[in-house]
Amino acid sequence: MNIKKYLRPLNIDEAYGLLQSKNAVIIGGGAFLNLGNREVETAIDLSKLNLNFIEEKNGEFLIGAMTTLRKLETSSFAKENFDGVITKTLSCIMGVQLRNTATIGGSVYGRYGFSDIITTFLALDAEVELCNGGKMSLEKFLEEKIDRDILLKISIKKDNRKAAYINMRNSSADFSLINVAVAMKDNRFRICVGARPKRAKVAYEAMSFINSSEVNEETALRAGEIASTTLQFGGDIRASAEYRKELCKALVKRAIMEVIQ
Repeated sequence: MNIKKYLRPLNIDEAYGLLQSKNAVIIGGGAFLNLGNREVETAIDLSKLNLNFIEEKNGEFLIGAMTTLRKLETSSFAKENFDGVITKTLSCIMGVQLRNTATIGGSVYGRYGFSDIITTFLALDAEVELCNGGKMSLEKFLEEKIDRDILLKISIKKDNRKAAYINMRNSSADFSLINVAVAMKDNRFRICVGARPKRAKVAYEAMSFINSSEVNEETALRAGEIASTTLQFGGDIRASAEYRKELCKALVKRAIMEVIQ
């Protein structure tokens, strides 16, 4: 990757204006920019925009886009809320060196199919706030074709929901070949499956079944089976579509059972 100009704007409006120019890209932690070869006319560094924060306000947890994965992973917020599912999710990602560099904003805005944290945030019904696009659910953001915008922060309601995250990897330093996050609020489940290898999705049919059933190992497995047949799976160098479907059944069941324990 070749960068011709490297700029560090002092406010959001300036950064957004620069982003509208041809071949301009945002530099978050920069961890995943080298996934492809590209010529970058203007690299925009957001480090001066005060987006590195974790705070609680008006019944919500707010996570700034420039917060590193490691800072969030080790925060009291991540450890003490939602059964520590955010810490558990982030601790699975590569090594500490990468987590000290990669940012939450880059991980979420990139909408990578292999993302672990997107699956967990989706289960927690997180929202994103964009410079131009405003506030919207993470689910909508993943489905929309949003380009040339800046992610400012992630918000998660402080609703004391229980949650679990499970993934399968070929090795600890590899990307997930499938991941599952399940959250429960007021005895209602939210089931999300990622690394299919496409972007994480909410398994609505599986949720409808489990939310209308007595929850036990049998119904939890059935929910996993429904998720495996109603979501689309593909194959790549890590796993076949068929293998991912089989894993989906087991991981959804395990996550549901973990949440109710």
